Amino acid sequence: MKELLELLNENARLTPAQLAAMLDTTQEEVTAAIENYEKSGVIKGYKALIDWDKAPSKTVSALIELKVTPKRETGFDEIAKRVMMFEEVESVYLMAGAYDLAVMVKGATIQDIAMFVSKRLSTLDSVLSTATHFILTRYKDGGVVLCDDSEHDERGTMLL
Repeated sequence: MKELLELLNENARLTPAQLAAMLDTTQEEVTAAIENYEKSGVIKGYKALIDWDKAPSKTVSALIELKVTPKRETGFDEIAKRVMMFEEVESVYLMAGAYDLAVMVKGATIQDIAMFVSKRLSTLDSVLSTATHFILTRYKDGGVVLCDDSEHDERGTMLL
């Protein structure tokens, strides 16, 4: 049921009854499918998508590019597992292109992230280099548009 997964990905708060109506199936079939997806590891969890710019407590996010030396036996897996164990790390992705790993991190301040990169991340034995990009504005995240339509650019439009 790919459609079920897509609906849950859009809104995990939909009830089995709502999902069943949308999929033209029974609530029992939806509940069984969800339980099966959870047990088999297809569904890893449920999470709210927060617009941190509007939340009372502020956080800073950054994308860190890592160039690493892969290990002979484990490739990139060993270093990726070490990186993902840090509490500051939200996501780790193996990339094709100019760098090897993309690491999304969160901290209380820019300085916290800078210290994490310089003292903990860049000192790992497989890390060759890092490049840190701080997230300034989130326009869309997880498929959800975060900026209000009422917020617009005051600079005007450019005529070509």
